[in-house]
Amino acid sequence: MEKIVVKSHFHTGHRQLGYPGKCKFVHGHTWRGKITVCCEEFPRDELDMALDFGDLKQIMRFLDHKMLAVSSDTTFINSDLFEPEGVVILEGKGPSVENVAHYIWDKVIEHISEKFPGANKTYTIEVEIQETDNNFFFVEKKITI
Repeated sequence: MEKIVVKSHFHTGHRQLGYPGKCKFVHGHTWRGKITVCCEEFPRDELDMALDFGDLKQIMRFLDHKMLAVSSDTTFINSDLFEPEGVVILEGKGPSVENVAHYIWDKVIEHISEKFPGANKTYTIEVEIQETDNNFFFVEKKITI
């Protein structure tokens, strides 16, 4: 089994629509993320490299200094009020830590699919997101690409 692990951090703003507590207000976090990709044997590119550490880190760094929102948040998706390139729309009902982790997981899949299309390899991909010093969310899934 081969394994690639990258860590990064990114700063974002968000709010939880409909939340009964203080998280309903706009606030920010310094998120810490870790992506782990495992494969029995990674495919390799022309440089004999599997997945570039920097490419995986960039998936998380893309979120840096962005506002995280969902499609139902009409304020942040209003281009008259906010620059669209500064807003990342996540799937789901709110820009929760769970949805941030799933967004990153999906982007890792997109990256592998573009880099090694049709390689027919099975990957186990785990994304760990730390929202605060004490709060973490993990998503781990297997996929064949």
